[in-house]
Amino acid sequence: MEISTLATYHCLAFVWYFFVAYSITHVRTEERPSEVFLYGGQWKYLTVLNLVLQAVFYGVSFLADVLRLIKKLRCAKCIISSRDLLFSVLAFPVSTFVSISFWTLYTYNRELVYPKSLDGVIPLWLNHAMHTAVLPFAVLEILATPHRYPAKKKGLILLGFVSFLYISWVLWIYSVTGEWVYPLFALFSPAGLAAFFAGSLAIIISFYNFGEFLNRMIW
Repeated sequence: MEISTLATYHCLAFVWYFFVAYSITHVRTEERPSEVFLYGGQWKYLTVLNLVLQAVFYGVSFLADVLRLIKKLRCAKCIISSRDLLFSVLAFPVSTFVSISFWTLYTYNRELVYPKSLDGVIPLWLNHAMHTAVLPFAVLEILATPHRYPAKKKGLILLGFVSFLYISWVLWIYSVTGEWVYPLFALFSPAGLAAFFAGSLAIIISFYNFGEFLNRMIW
């Protein structure tokens, strides 16, 4: 794909994610269902954090494209390295995990992750923008441009560290409020919850490996 075309795509993707993130963070709190508590705001949800992550990634990608267009290759090289690390370690595995895990649990029992009462607050298009569109966007990015993956050990350590931070955030919220971010967590004993988190980490690592595989096969 030509750099100008790629820059246009990354710019549009950035604007889209910025718009979606803005839309969800400005849902009126007074209309929230009783199942949704205020502590942590929207920032307690992995879905919302992923929207911000994707907006940052596409913003960095657009900047790299612009630098290449204006022949600032030394600066572009540094930005491209950051872009590739961001995509490989976080943007692809997290968006894939968000989409697949959400719709799997939603199909099984939506009340565990997205209570029906939310339908009156969050429009259907916004739900799909947060949980459906993120997956084809991630796959399209792999098809659009090659990404240099870090050494496997480095990539997995970074992914594991970020996962640990989010799990710690979820546990902190529970310790303060006595409420789980997702109703699903209330079904588990402490040992069961630890096993669930470990299984989720294994799944997101498999998505990391899958992204690396796709990138290698295509490019």
